[in-house]
Amino acid sequence: MALELLKTLCQIHAPSGNEKAMKDFLVEYVKKNSLQWKVTPQLIHGDDFQDSLILVFGKPTTAIFAHMDTIGFTVRYDNKLVTIGGPELKTGQILVGHDSRGPIETKLVYDEKSDYIVCDFMREIDRGTELVYKCNFRNEKDFVQSCYLDNRLGLWVCLKLAETLENGIICFSCWEEHGGGSVSLLTKFIYEQYKVRQALVCDITWVTEGVRPGRGVVISMRDRSIPRRSYLNKIISLAEQSGIPFQLEIEGTGGSDGKEIQASPYPIDWCFIGAAEMNVHTPEEKVMKTDIDSMLNLYQYLMKKL
Repeated sequence: MALELLKTLCQIHAPSGNEKAMKDFLVEYVKKNSLQWKVTPQLIHGDDFQDSLILVFGKPTTAIFAHMDTIGFTVRYDNKLVTIGGPELKTGQILVGHDSRGPIETKLVYDEKSDYIVCDFMREIDRGTELVYKCNFRNEKDFVQSCYLDNRLGLWVCLKLAETLENGIICFSCWEEHGGGSVSLLTKFIYEQYKVRQALVCDITWVTEGVRPGRGVVISMRDRSIPRRSYLNKIISLAEQSGIPFQLEIEGTGGSDGKEIQASPYPIDWCFIGAAEMNVHTPEEKVMKTDIDSMLNLYQYLMKKL
């Protein structure tokens, strides 16, 4: 499995609220490669969309949402840290970033009793500097392991899907890991301009007692939010017809861009579909390659059928 693109995506600095570097990379990647795709999409971005990006292919009836941002940390005072999103904290995790005086590589120090987080660096880091996990990407025989597979793997699936996609919309969103914020803008645009009423959320979920690695992509029946059952049944029926391995997830917590789609004033149905990973929100996120294959294959199938 060729994963050099995924490795590059995992190394781009784009914590929630600072997705510009990732948006710029995606824009240049699409411009460079899309002439060889089956359909060259229209790129929609700019000040009216903040740091989000929309790709429009042909005559779309279905949109895919994939968030560009990651978890991380904001430097406060005296090298104290405030979390961005919900990282799993452990002393010794290596963090990297850049402030006015140059590049930074440091270690996280976490006191569980006091919930005190600080970084061990030789000088005081500029206030407001963002730190993210240092990337140690491993492409092994049966799995891939790295920080930020959530959701760089979702972005990778979208870019591979784009090579053969004839009709559809891909929305690259912001802020998902820290409460959301851009999806309501994107849903307004795609509904008012294209009357799109169907959405898929291309993201990464977690391995649990009921969701196991190597058993196929996950279709989530619910998390903290509950999608409309008739649309969910339609997705599951198509997945069964496809013959592609998949498994069903039912959770009572967690969320995705789906919650913002559902909260919007537009009649857009949604369903979360993504591979399950181990070591969630750590520098060691891990996904089976067979699950990556089934994720991409199911998205390719659904975008032809929906």
